[in-house]
Amino acid sequence: MGYIKGKLWMLLLALGLVALVLGAVFIAEGVTKSSWMSSAMRLESVTLGLNDSEIAKGNVVDTAAEAQLAGDTIREHRHGIAPNYSTLLGGGRFNASNPDHITYAQAMNMENYLYLSVLGFGVTQMLIGTGVFMLVVALALGLVGIAVRRKGVSPTE
Repeated sequence: MGYIKGKLWMLLLALGLVALVLGAVFIAEGVTKSSWMSSAMRLESVTLGLNDSEIAKGNVVDTAAEAQLAGDTIREHRHGIAPNYSTLLGGGRFNASNPDHITYAQAMNMENYLYLSVLGFGVTQMLIGTGVFMLVVALALGLVGIAVRRKGVSPTE
């Protein structure tokens, strides 16, 4: 048992180092994926929900808030065609020659794209937040490990 107590500080520092590396990786992945999503969305040049001055500046939907607004707008327009998919079909099947069916399906695709981007941005924010938490844990483990090393005893003594 004395051997374990004498090496506790090393274990704490090692765990702190692991938390530090993982935290940095989580933050880097979150930032990278968020940037990638914004870039991919800019390529689509969606402007729904933006005002004329933002569009004139070249702004496009490329953030979670803008995607949420655009998705909600599309849903509202889609419900103007039919309140839901079953009502649209009226007990029948999808008809590719029916303009309402095609418009409704295209609206659902665009709405899903925008809502998935909102979800994606949320996941990247959670990833970054988890990474920051891991850095705090790494700091705490490192400081406790250093304190244990300087005292030369286990915190349980």
